[in-house]
Amino acid sequence: MNVTGLRASLAADAPPADLSPPLVALWWAAKGDWNKAHAVAQQNDDRPSAWVHAYLHRVEGDLSNAGYWYRRAQREAHTGPLDSEWTSIATALLRPDAPA
Repeated sequence: MNVTGLRASLAADAPPADLSPPLVALWWAAKGDWNKAHAVAQQNDDRPSAWVHAYLHRVEGDLSNAGYWYRRAQREAHTGPLDSEWTSIATALLRPDAPA
């Protein structure tokens, strides 16, 4: 799957079954369900999940908490448009060699 396919899957009621948890969280975020996205993001203690968790707190407007999660993800804090960050994260996590 690529970002275009991921965006197309947003027409469904549930995320594709083969998505990793961080991508499931991004999927719910794109659907506008921050609470479901956040619940999924905090289920795992890995860097991809921390990156999505940072993004979610940025969406929420809690930049201090987002900063904490960016550090946990070992990523620079994003300051550009939220949609641009969503696309960057999705693209990275959809790569075949993406970290688990």
